[in-house]
Amino acid sequence: MKRRAYAEQTYWGRPVPSFGALDARLLIVGLAPGAHGANRTGRVFTGDSSGKFLYRALFETGFASQPESVSREDGMQLMDARITCAVHCAPPQNKPSPIEIRTCRGWLVQELALMRNLRVVVALGRIAFDAYLAAELTKGRPFGHNLQHEMGPDRPVLISSYHPSQQNTSTGKLTAAMLRDVFERARELVRR
Repeated sequence: MKRRAYAEQTYWGRPVPSFGALDARLLIVGLAPGAHGANRTGRVFTGDSSGKFLYRALFETGFASQPESVSREDGMQLMDARITCAVHCAPPQNKPSPIEIRTCRGWLVQELALMRNLRVVVALGRIAFDAYLAAELTKGRPFGHNLQHEMGPDRPVLISSYHPSQQNTSTGKLTAAMLRDVFERARELVRR
């Protein structure tokens, strides 16, 4: 259902593609398109509060050309970064089912294979973290905010983070400084 604020807009309403170049050294894995954000705009983390929080941190750490993304045509560019999701369609109640996650896993596996320069993966939230580990066929890693996981030789370093959802940011579970710290760490690791 459309929100009244967007009643006059045509929603994208189909799978939302990843955003950023395949030769990037940083991959950010999110949960799924927001119902009234990416599902409306057609660009991941665009047009909602999670995106405002994320793009501000990316801008402040040199991974984004501007601090906010409101539409696919707003001129936003990512620098040495790419954003994808565990699930590419907006799930009911913003909670993808296990079958939706498994169905989209092949897309993440294929994307990882195409990213030949990849050095760092930031997983935003537990579902994204688990989806990345499943795509890498790796299990048994603890999830927590700003934890760094060495995945082995010639594999990207994984950083887990709380998701920048309003549920986490409005309660202070995730602050702007905490998310910026994640991407400062990612920037250091990318440049090594």
